[in-house]
Amino acid sequence: MMRAVTPKTIISKLAAALTICAAAASAFAADQSVGLREFAAGFTSPVTLIPYPDNSGRLLVGDQIGTAHIIDKDGKVRPQTFLDVRTKLAQIKQGFDERGLLGLAFHPKFAENGRLFAFYSGRLRPNAPQGWNHTGKLVEYKVNQQNATVDFSSEKLILEVDEPQDNHNGGQIAFGPDGHLYLALGDGGGANDMGLGHEPEGNAQRTDNLLGKILRLDIDSKQPYGIPQDNPFATNGKGRPEIYAYGLRNPWRFSFDRGGSRQLFAADVGQNMWEEVNIIVKGGNYGWRVREGFHCFDPKSPEKPPQDCPKVGALGEPLLDPAFEYRNMKNNSPEGEKLGISINGGYVYRGKALPHLTGKYVFADWSQNWALGMGVMLLATPPDSANGKWTVKQLALASHEKGTIQGYIVGMGEDADGELYVLTNASNGLVGKTGKVYKLVPM
Repeated sequence: MMRAVTPKTIISKLAAALTICAAAASAFAADQSVGLREFAAGFTSPVTLIPYPDNSGRLLVGDQIGTAHIIDKDGKVRPQTFLDVRTKLAQIKQGFDERGLLGLAFHPKFAENGRLFAFYSGRLRPNAPQGWNHTGKLVEYKVNQQNATVDFSSEKLILEVDEPQDNHNGGQIAFGPDGHLYLALGDGGGANDMGLGHEPEGNAQRTDNLLGKILRLDIDSKQPYGIPQDNPFATNGKGRPEIYAYGLRNPWRFSFDRGGSRQLFAADVGQNMWEEVNIIVKGGNYGWRVREGFHCFDPKSPEKPPQDCPKVGALGEPLLDPAFEYRNMKNNSPEGEKLGISINGGYVYRGKALPHLTGKYVFADWSQNWALGMGVMLLATPPDSANGKWTVKQLALASHEKGTIQGYIVGMGEDADGELYVLTNASNGLVGKTGKVYKLVPM
């Protein structure tokens, strides 16, 4: 629905844009040692990037439209499609859509078994609840390692999850340091964890469904998968045994720190007020929809947080605080700095090219503006002491005017050496070939 445009509206929007630009310019002046170098192009909306596990330096990029391609070490995209699930997807829109091919992961022993895993938004299965939108599918493929091609006919269903709306899908998959496969799922979509397909208290707080959760699966012991014995609900009957953590709205991307204590960082997209990053622990309840970030939340009045709310979940467990949060551009409260619209997630930097970033969480926000595309890189620095707080600021890009990207940041990736990549789309839809892969480099 279009809004009426008045001189007051135009002035208001111009003032907001100038405010954003001023903030970006200020942050840009702070650090001009980091930039982005275009590494590969020709995608539509590249949302995931992982190293090809053969010590070649190659990368595998998953495009949301349903394809995956190999990028050679020099940035050349191989023309042959490595994986193609387009015919298996739900009918995705050409405009903005959160569905598609959302996650890729090679088995830790890929050199021995050639196993590749993917998560995508499939067509709604026949036995799904009436009126729901699609079925998320975790599947496995066999890869011919001699010519680096996927046997499409080898697809094996591991897990399927019906989803009532088309958004809040999560979809990231990755193997943890324990060798188990982790999968992030959103709360089912819509808004405020309410409506069709949502429980009265919200899906994310219910431990008898898989929506709004991070799952942990043992894909080596049983078919199609087993349950790790130490999963929080593996044997006690208090929840689905696949659940590792819960109380999440839309954990779009997560990553394991390859150094330190190998912590799991999950970026959870907020409703209207706060974007957050959680350090995930086994059995943790991260509060949605009782809370958004550090703040109480009322699903019937999402922009007016109540003063008080429960501090524990239905099982008596504490609601855990995020590691840090920042204000959404819609949030007009005086607390904190407005940095973006939708958190993207990232990685604790462990590469060698940018030593001053070592141990810091490098991440991104989709955009600071819905219509224009102003993707922004962000940097979170851990506290110096046990009682300290994380600090968050814009990571200025010397390679880009005012430090922002003219486009939307739809994903990030990490190579085998710990160097980071930024995945972008010039439009906020799923058409064209404006998707690019950039590498974070010193300037």
